[in-house]
Amino acid sequence: MDDDKFHDECAVMGVYGHPEAANLTYLGLYALQHRGQESTGIVASGHDGFHVEVGMGRVNDFFDETRLGRLQGTLAIGHNRYSTTGSSSLRNAQPLAVDYARGSLAIAHNGNLVNAHRMRSELEARGSIFRSTSDTEVVLHLIAQSQSASLVDCVIEALRQVQGAYSLLVIGRHEMLAVRDPHGFRPMCLGQLENGGCVMASETCALDLIEATYLREVLPGELIRFSADGVQSYFPFAPAPSRNCVFELVYFARTDSDVFGHNVYMMRKAFGARLAREAPVEADVVIPVPDGGIPAALGYAEAAGIPFDTGLTRNHYVGRTFIEPQQSIRNFGVKIKLNANRSCLQGKRVVVVDDSIVRGTTSKKLVQTIRHAGAKEVHFRISSPPTTHSCVYGIDTPTSGELIASSHSIDEIRDYLQADSLAYLSHEGMMLTAHADQQGYCSACFTGNYPIPIPQQEDTVQLPLFG
Repeated sequence: MDDDKFHDECAVMGVYGHPEAANLTYLGLYALQHRGQESTGIVASGHDGFHVEVGMGRVNDFFDETRLGRLQGTLAIGHNRYSTTGSSSLRNAQPLAVDYARGSLAIAHNGNLVNAHRMRSELEARGSIFRSTSDTEVVLHLIAQSQSASLVDCVIEALRQVQGAYSLLVIGRHEMLAVRDPHGFRPMCLGQLENGGCVMASETCALDLIEATYLREVLPGELIRFSADGVQSYFPFAPAPSRNCVFELVYFARTDSDVFGHNVYMMRKAFGARLAREAPVEADVVIPVPDGGIPAALGYAEAAGIPFDTGLTRNHYVGRTFIEPQQSIRNFGVKIKLNANRSCLQGKRVVVVDDSIVRGTTSKKLVQTIRHAGAKEVHFRISSPPTTHSCVYGIDTPTSGELIASSHSIDEIRDYLQADSLAYLSHEGMMLTAHADQQGYCSACFTGNYPIPIPQQEDTVQLPLFG
């Protein structure tokens, strides 16, 4: 089921100036678990140097009292990573930490560099040896090779050589840097702890958990330094048009977060409400595909004046893998995760609201499951436009050829799903709802208009990257 969705690559979390920096980072990563479940890690800087705990699995599976107890210091950064095909290995887990000529350095990265292949080849030609296949390590080598006097200048010099999306945290022994690319593709926010310490996180839900006060977003192209000298802000890169990832609002971010100046839950309800106005249908009940479709379904039901109900129940205790019976059970893979509630559906005209359709395989099985539960009609509604292109800015997406909307019309997709009707939120409707007149968004996965062109020498398919 979840494999038929887009997935965000990772989350970053950092704490500066608190005696329990690692513990707070751990809690923040817990809140950001939805952004990456393959590996997790924390690097803390104490009086005796770096302490590193990085491993495979989810936050609560990997970290225990012993591991957290070793992470001493008032400065820490952490990372959750989502796996991409063929890339599940410890060597790619973050944060990446190294000792080099100037001391110790660690980095955690959310995003994707579109010129990573070329930069890696150039670095290898100069003698660099890579231990991972991550674009994050490219940035690490560029920082280490810089001859600039300060860590700030080394990071600036490194990032001026790369192209793409990045929200990243870098720590030296006594300082932390937070940087967001000039287009601002991926989110990152700044908070403050009660003791005056500072927090950086991919989303505000991490601040809520540790009771940090939200201050503001890191601005596109901004570098913030936390050190004994205080908090300093720099804008060292050429300005660029804002291109916040609109899919953060559609699907990726947690509903209780504020991202790009918007509450995610309220934005998804608004997407659903606009969808109801754009694609009305006579029906008896509106049901969401949980969990992602719930806010949009609520918005659709309220705007359409149709009762909302939970016609699908999600099993939250399904692991990443399960043993499928040899004797085929119809739609087993879907029903082990989502089961239809017959009492809500039998004899009714049903509107099913989801946030996206990727390959369409899961949606097709859901329609069959809902019909099997007795629904008289099944009308599918999607609270985003058709996804037709791969993301190259830090999202794990199928190739364009695997995206059903890249090669099929809406009518053809409806026929494939065997739904009575199918409608998507229009691109114009999505942008108007997200206030695109006031801020810029990247919607390349819907339009193919990539804000940063992919260099010809780079692969057009996103690398197996991990930040």
